[in-house]
Amino acid sequence: MLQIPYSGSDPLTLATCLDKARTKEILSYHGIPNAPFFIAAHVSQIENKNLTYPLFVKPIWEGSSKGIFTSSFVNNRKELSEQVERINTEYSQPALIEEFLSGREFTVSILGNGEEAEVLPIVEIDYKDFPEGFIPIYSYEAKWILDTKENPLDVFSCPAKLNPVLETRIRQIALQAYNSLRCRDWSRIDIRLDANDNPNIIEINPLPGILPDPKENSCFPKAARTAGISYDEMLNKVLLAAARRNNLL
Repeated sequence: MLQIPYSGSDPLTLATCLDKARTKEILSYHGIPNAPFFIAAHVSQIENKNLTYPLFVKPIWEGSSKGIFTSSFVNNRKELSEQVERINTEYSQPALIEEFLSGREFTVSILGNGEEAEVLPIVEIDYKDFPEGFIPIYSYEAKWILDTKENPLDVFSCPAKLNPVLETRIRQIALQAYNSLRCRDWSRIDIRLDANDNPNIIEINPLPGILPDPKENSCFPKAARTAGISYDEMLNKVLLAAARRNNLL
């Protein structure tokens, strides 16, 4: 509004990506794969739904895994009702219900705009060393309780070990999502495989976390370091992309 050039996506993209259902609707319009879903602003809205369990339930308007717990993974109607009621009540918002994607999970960092957009090395989230009883999801418990600066979880692998065909497909889908939501300068795209190893978008993060300490789990800087890009160089690349987009160079 003040006509001051800035880096990153505009308010419309930021707001849209925070609304998980609107994001999925746009992805679906563009033919970009994501898990089948519906929303429930009240527990009564799950009635008469043709559901395939397991399902995954989360708040529609939150980030940083807020509201996502081990209990968000549901196997029957009773568990689904409980989780929809929890989100409606505790977060005062609708619940997003998705078919659970059972395959491997990745996060893809992107720098730049248009044809110059660069996909950094892909990070895989490997849940095999999670404590017993934890569902293989990067939940609130995992992100903010189990994973600490003093004792970080060893669950991130970069570059991910992928066959060339799957790696190319993941990169393509990430870029398609980046462009369809009109992300600018940088973003991080979360992707999970279904039971047939098909990549699906699970979330778009136009404001990715960028903790500077290599000892802390922060995927965008991790991908940059794997590409040989230092933390300062990474930030300068974002600024350079924004400057070029604003015709300042």
